[in-house]
Amino acid sequence: MENSRVELPPYEYPPPWIPISERENHADYNHDVHNYLARTVILKRPKVSDALGFNIRGGKEHYCGIFLSKVMPNTEAERLGLKEGDQILSVNGIEFLEIEHAKAVQLLKSTLEIKMDVRYFPYGYKKTYEVPSSDVYGFAGQ
Repeated sequence: MENSRVELPPYEYPPPWIPISERENHADYNHDVHNYLARTVILKRPKVSDALGFNIRGGKEHYCGIFLSKVMPNTEAERLGLKEGDQILSVNGIEFLEIEHAKAVQLLKSTLEIKMDVRYFPYGYKKTYEVPSSDVYGFAGQ
């Protein structure tokens, strides 16, 4: 994933109500880029029928990537540090940036050892809740 290009959100200035002297440690402002870097996790399950420990949303048909929408407490997924808002970049070497939801589910559920490249990307995750415009091609009302 070293050569992957990602679309970054526009720069958001810190909230104006946080004094400059308090920004570094304030709960409403996180400037630590390390929280958003890609990381690799390996999730192992004893049986293919065992739960993954997380839910996903998104997919190519929704014009977005695949994101973790819920991580169940006390699961291997939680112990590995997976969290809501993590984007799955690849699974066992298969790119997930433009994959359909059903295919993503199939790949995740079909193996005992899942090597995932993920990154925390709350900006992209929030976009999974947006309704795509019906005017995708500029033909609305014509």
